[in-house]
Amino acid sequence: MSDGTQVHPMRTQALDEARRHVESGEFAAALGRRVAHRTASPVPGSEAALRAFLQDEIGGPLREIGFEAELVECGGGLFALAQRHEGSHLPTLLLYGHGDTVPGMAGRWTDGRDPWTLAADGERLYGRGAADNKGQYSVNIAAIATVLKMRGALGFNVKLIVEMGEELGSPGLRELCRTRREALAADVLVASDGPRLSAERPTLFLGSRGVARVRLVLHLREGAHHSGNWGGLLSNAGIVLANAIAACVDQNGILRVARLRPEPVTPEIRAALADVTPAGGVGEPLVEPEWGEPGLSPAERVFAANTLEVLAIGTGDIKQPAGAIPGHAEAVLQLRFVGALNWRDVGPILQDHLDRHGFGAVRVTSLDGGNASRTATSDKWVGWTLDSLQRSTGKKPALLPNFGGTLPNDIFIEELGLPTLWIPHSYPGCNQHAPDEHNLIPVLREGVEMMTGLFWDLGDVPMPG
Repeated sequence: MSDGTQVHPMRTQALDEARRHVESGEFAAALGRRVAHRTASPVPGSEAALRAFLQDEIGGPLREIGFEAELVECGGGLFALAQRHEGSHLPTLLLYGHGDTVPGMAGRWTDGRDPWTLAADGERLYGRGAADNKGQYSVNIAAIATVLKMRGALGFNVKLIVEMGEELGSPGLRELCRTRREALAADVLVASDGPRLSAERPTLFLGSRGVARVRLVLHLREGAHHSGNWGGLLSNAGIVLANAIAACVDQNGILRVARLRPEPVTPEIRAALADVTPAGGVGEPLVEPEWGEPGLSPAERVFAANTLEVLAIGTGDIKQPAGAIPGHAEAVLQLRFVGALNWRDVGPILQDHLDRHGFGAVRVTSLDGGNASRTATSDKWVGWTLDSLQRSTGKKPALLPNFGGTLPNDIFIEELGLPTLWIPHSYPGCNQHAPDEHNLIPVLREGVEMMTGLFWDLGDVPMPG
């Protein structure tokens, strides 16, 4: 490693075995079994499939490599908890993943693909969960198994949480971590979700932006009234709501709500993002230079700023519009944010802003959300991890202070007090949450290699002190 510590001579052989595991088709076979479980948590009646996944693909395989495992229900959520204990004097790693997915969206996939059947096409592996999150969970378990195969022991302790409700907002996860705080105690969390910065560049991110979703409703009167007879006499709910939204965010995507604007980007975060260029891959949209917060780089706009987006807006009947003035309009907005803002305060802040700007008739209701959180880039685990990833891949990893999206990272920091390291094994063009979800074999292969190297180092190289 960079600190001069000698690495075990079998490390290279372990990485070779990790590569062989993917190239032989063994990895794809295991992932195919996992994709076949129809674990779409938002679909009513999926509970049997969720349980079967935990029993067949978590409990059974982990017991075969020396883990104890149990299924747990907590706070409306379903979880698998597992652990392998090798010594009280050894560091303890907490792994996290989720086995549930969004709905399969059958009938909308290219070439009639079945979302629940893993299908190879060149370097792509198609299937629901291939990227989010079964493929990424499979990478980490394959790496653990590789180290055990090559060394006979890990050299550290492992605890594992696999939840089956992440796509529903992780019900019960906070309660589980709070009530089992001692049982889940560890030195560091390692998890994999979301995309890398690009398919080619290994990535480490240290947390996630917060999110708050709100509904804006404007109800002026029942029904609609003829625009010829009443135009100029009655207020139009669509027009009023559009102007209310414009009072919150302008035509260039710049936030106008003072209490929702981000703090200035710190020198620490600016330095971490200096060599980061988001998006720009094949098939991805081009970054629009004039959109969003001025004075920030594209990386700072997506990883270090707050953005307010209109997710849906409606008034009248867009498919068969009538010549009438609508009396009702509504919209769903979403704030992504960094910093100490509490997501539950976003709705009241927006309501106060609209009231003060003459839009008191628009009522704001909070829907759901989660808080922003991140581990400091100066944390002792960060440099150690970057060094390990670079040693395994020969590439300089991208370091992101936080993911642009939102994950339950705040739970692990607030309830368990852990530094959090997220090492994704997917890429931005993977179509997660959409038809044609897929992952790339080169990304998965490199993922198994670098996680094997990371776990090897955790048992071989002194942990940060």
